[in-house]
Amino acid sequence: MWSDSMLPESRSYRQNKPAGGLDNAIAAFQQGEPVLIHDASDRENEVDLVYPAHTVTSSDVARLRNDAGGLICVALSYDVAEAFDLPFAADELSHPAGSETGIEYDDRSSFSLTVNHRDTFTGIVDNDRAQTISVLGEAARNPDDVDFASEFDIPGHVHLLKAAPNLLDDRQGHTELGIALAEMADVPPAAVVCEMLDDETGGALSRTNAAAYAGENDFVLLDESTIIDEVMRE
Repeated sequence: MWSDSMLPESRSYRQNKPAGGLDNAIAAFQQGEPVLIHDASDRENEVDLVYPAHTVTSSDVARLRNDAGGLICVALSYDVAEAFDLPFAADELSHPAGSETGIEYDDRSSFSLTVNHRDTFTGIVDNDRAQTISVLGEAARNPDDVDFASEFDIPGHVHLLKAAPNLLDDRQGHTELGIALAEMADVPPAAVVCEMLDDETGGALSRTNAAAYAGENDFVLLDESTIIDEVMRE
């Protein structure tokens, strides 16, 4: 996980800017490379490290847990989640704690179930999570052809997120932003999202520090408005 102290002393953010632009982000997704996405400052105000799920490897999972540090989740489009018969978790909870969303910036949580691929062992190690994630991504390509229950075991170590039915028209979180980017890149509508955290502050990594990280690694950094504006133009 990144913080100010991890930036090279000989370089500054201005000298080492991240690649930008929606076209670069789309190209990165098509090549299986990650993109950093910052959502609105008046919403979560967080930057997520986002991958196309179908290409994820164990080294990608290692980067997600070491460099991002948040919860590693797989966002699925609403139609894919429906084909897999995946509910919103809040709709399935009978415990009193599930009666209210408790989210100040949103109407509902996108969390669904947690899964392991049935061929994994513990499900938590990098190889296991990469297998679960990549198979989920491939399954999202033709969801009607997948027997979800025979492929995946519930509960597990990979958190699933279910995008809103009308995507960005309904909700503008990282779940929907990741799926929108996947659709633009014409890859399966399944994206890995993981919040970038700051070891020193105990909070979310600032956009400035996330930009420095993106620049050091030649990754694309997008603001949510870039994706939303493009979708609204279509």
